[in-house]
Amino acid sequence: MKKLLCMVSLLSALISCKDETQPELSEGVWRGKLSVMEGEKLPFNFLVEREDDAYKMQIYNASEVIVVDEIELNGDSIRIHPPVFEGYISGTFTPERIDGDFRIESLDRVVPFEASFGETERFSAKKTADVNVSGIWETEFTPVDLEAYMGKGIFAQDGNKVTGTFRTTTGDYRYLEGVVMGDSLKLSAFDGAHAFLFTAQVTDSSLNGVFYSGNHSKETFVGKRNEGFELPPADSLTFLKKGYDKFSFSFPDIDGTMVSSEDERFKNKVVIVQILGSWCPNCLDETKFYVNYLRDHNLKNLEVVGLAFEYAKTKEGAIKSIERLKQRIGVNYPILLAQYGSSDKDMAQKKLPMLNRLLSYPTTIFIDKEGKVRHIHTGFNGPATGEKYIEFHKEFDTLLHELLSE
Repeated sequence: MKKLLCMVSLLSALISCKDETQPELSEGVWRGKLSVMEGEKLPFNFLVEREDDAYKMQIYNASEVIVVDEIELNGDSIRIHPPVFEGYISGTFTPERIDGDFRIESLDRVVPFEASFGETERFSAKKTADVNVSGIWETEFTPVDLEAYMGKGIFAQDGNKVTGTFRTTTGDYRYLEGVVMGDSLKLSAFDGAHAFLFTAQVTDSSLNGVFYSGNHSKETFVGKRNEGFELPPADSLTFLKKGYDKFSFSFPDIDGTMVSSEDERFKNKVVIVQILGSWCPNCLDETKFYVNYLRDHNLKNLEVVGLAFEYAKTKEGAIKSIERLKQRIGVNYPILLAQYGSSDKDMAQKKLPMLNRLLSYPTTIFIDKEGKVRHIHTGFNGPATGEKYIEFHKEFDTLLHELLSE
């Protein structure tokens, strides 16, 4: 009798387990919202699709589409890990709702996140636009307790909808998308590393607003129309100090092997040294550019090497981040671990004392076949900058072939 009861209990348990099914996410367009500061919400849209029992996601920022293929479901728990970067979203879900946080563990950052299925508008435009912000804006940003810096707003407006970016001397704020409602401008971007929200009151000739980076940073900004405005040239900001005639480095690769600028592989070759961080979206844009360029141009006597300054708290974590960048983007040149535990530029410059200052990630040094520094480019104008990105491509190609032909 006891055996029969045990068999019945076991059968019941098996049937019960079999009947339990994994909850599903609704396929289609969602709207996510990150809670930044001062009660503001940073929205972005994404598409959920299912292929062969696996979910995929596409995150949209203007013309940018970020494909996410690392989505884990366990009961009603969900983890969404965008490509390349460390940051991820985790929480609970129902078929039409997600609640949780966006986390970057190395920086101890946690931003509340929610998402709803079927919401196709990024911002709900409840009013028509009273102004058109299309054009160029000379902009000054003022961080808390830091020096003000200049930016160049580049926008295109169609009805209520606005796309564009802000360029700065250290790079651009990537693909921004939003609306004008009455005299209010709102723009946002989320790429898995940075969460940007810009809000402003606008007139035909002025901007007056706030820039939120996640829930950890806030800057005010003012802008004025100026179609002729331009930022300082990116090749005039960083240079070799007096007393230095070479750029040298010696750091380990991800396997622990020391790689030095004095190694035989770099002799009598043009060398491009990329100073970057795996956490940096502008660095990602630049890395994609280099990977594609090297793939499309079979150039001899050229070496590219990356020097990574990582904020991961451990060496193992930093190496893991570099490996993730290399694997996801297909980087076939060495990326060396120059620093971990902080991406502080002052600390980084101590590792590269020949530079007057390290102003930006990325910064790229062009070295000729004789080992002389011929050009240093600060920041990177990514594809979100449109014509400036095309201009950079042409200038890069011209400079590289000039150095290779010598």
